[in-house]
Amino acid sequence: MKQVQQASKKITQNVEKVIVGKRQQIVFSLVSWFCEGHILLEDVPGVAKTMLARALARSVGCDFKRIQCTPDLLPTDVTGASIFNQKNGEFEFRQGPLFTNLLLADEINRTTPRTQAALLEAMAESRITVDGTTYPLAAPFLVVATQNPVDHEGTFPLPEAQLDRFLMKFNLGYPNMADELEMLDNMQMQHPIESIGEVVSSDEIVQCQQAVRKIHVDPKIREYILQLVTMTRDHEHLNLGASPRASIALFRASQALAAIRGRNFVMPDDVKIIAPPVMTHRVILKPESRMRKITGKDVITQILAEIAVPVLEGTA
Repeated sequence: MKQVQQASKKITQNVEKVIVGKRQQIVFSLVSWFCEGHILLEDVPGVAKTMLARALARSVGCDFKRIQCTPDLLPTDVTGASIFNQKNGEFEFRQGPLFTNLLLADEINRTTPRTQAALLEAMAESRITVDGTTYPLAAPFLVVATQNPVDHEGTFPLPEAQLDRFLMKFNLGYPNMADELEMLDNMQMQHPIESIGEVVSSDEIVQCQQAVRKIHVDPKIREYILQLVTMTRDHEHLNLGASPRASIALFRASQALAAIRGRNFVMPDDVKIIAPPVMTHRVILKPESRMRKITGKDVITQILAEIAVPVLEGTA
C-alpha cells in the first residue's frame, strides 16, 4: 500500500498549497477518486469548491473540463452530438465535455433534470450512449459537482436516484482566521493555483484504484457496515433508509481510506470516519424530524454510537 499512501501524500501536500486548512476534505476527495466514486460539494459561494477540483486536476496532470450548469444547458452540450459533415456527406460524432478524466459540473442544481440525467450513465458505468452507439470513457474518471444550498430560485434539486450516484457529499465550510490570513498572504502576488504542477500521473491513479480493491476487509467489519446500513431502514427519524448501493459505497470507501493511511486492512475507525459523507445524502428524513432541526448526519452519528464496535484479532 506504499504506492497509494505516497500518491495521496503528494497530492494532498500539493493541493494544500491552494486549499488551506481543509485536509479532511482533500482526503475525502482522494478516497472517492481511489475507489472510482464521484463527489458532490454543497456549500455557500466562495469557499473554494471549484478551486478544489482544479487543484486536484493540476496535481494529477489529467484532462480537466468544466461545465457551467445553466437552465438552457442541453444534454448534448454535455455528452456530445452527431454533426453533419458536408464534405463527406456523413454524420460525425463530436465529443462533449464528459469525455475527460475530471469533470467539474459547477452549480449542478441550476440545470434541468433532463441534463442532470445525462450524467447518470457516465457516473455509474463510465460510458456514454449517443444515437445508439456506446463510447467508453477513459480511466480515471471523476465527476465533481457543486451546488449552492442557499439559493432556491431557478434551481432544480437533484432527485434521490441521482444523489445516490455520488459516492460522497460533503462541504468545505468557512476557514478559521489563521487559515484565512495565510490564504490572503498566498494570494498577494498571484493565485497559488498557477504555481502548482503535476505530482502524480493518471496511470498512477489507475494503479491506486486497482490496489485499493485488494485491501482486506474482515468479516466482522463487513457485518459492522451492514449493521449501520440496515439500521437506517427502520430508524424513527427516517422515511427512507440507505440502499445496498450504500453498503457497497461504504465498503469501497473504507478500503480506500485504509490504503491512504498505509494499511492493507480496514479498521472500525475507517468506517466511522467515512460513514457520514457516504451515508448522509442517501437517507430521507421525516418532515417532523426536519422541523426539529435533526439532520442526516445526526442520525448516522447516533447509529454509529449505538452499534458495538467490533474488535479484530491482533488489533485489540
